[in-house]
Amino acid sequence: MHDLRAPALPATRGEALDADAYAEELRERRASVRNGESWQLERLQHFEETGSPTRDALRRGDWREVLRLIEAERTTARRAADDDGRNGSPLRRLRVVEEPLSPYMRWQLQWLHMRAEAGHQTRVLSAEEFSFAEAAGGGRLPEIVIVDGRVLYEVLHTPAGVHTGSRRYEDPAIVRPWEVYVKRAYAMAEDLRNYFTHSVAHLPPPPAA
Repeated sequence: MHDLRAPALPATRGEALDADAYAEELRERRASVRNGESWQLERLQHFEETGSPTRDALRRGDWREVLRLIEAERTTARRAADDDGRNGSPLRRLRVVEEPLSPYMRWQLQWLHMRAEAGHQTRVLSAEEFSFAEAAGGGRLPEIVIVDGRVLYEVLHTPAGVHTGSRRYEDPAIVRPWEVYVKRAYAMAEDLRNYFTHSVAHLPPPPAA
């Protein structure tokens, strides 16, 4: 186990954005990046997403439809990865996982695996690696998106996993330590495609969730 104690993220230093404003701003900032990395840290094991046909299929317990709809997104996912490659602007995602995997995680890992095959960069790290850091720091790691080393978003959710918006941080004294932290954890992590092969591919369909 590694010492992965996280930097400070004082809520009073961030600027609140509602969910729509956050989504629009993130799209614009990501689209404008040229020759710069972005990073995402995902820690929660369940989200209540809306507007996703694959997520709706999981709620119904229709796993065959989940897989069909995920596969239907492959061309779009490959096109987005190609755009990132041309712009030199990869988004590298670190997905923290707890086992046994929740139904939501089983669904998301299927989707992330398709995107990894299409060219997106995702790695997986066990939640056990963060257990000491979270205990010492007083709570679970935040959900983080860092764009081009310039802006950090703390993505906010209700206890049930409903997205409510974000807090934006642009102070380099906050953004830079978090970028270093996520990069360090990412370097320790396993490629999602390898993880999927030994820990996900053989599992039966999950229950509705």
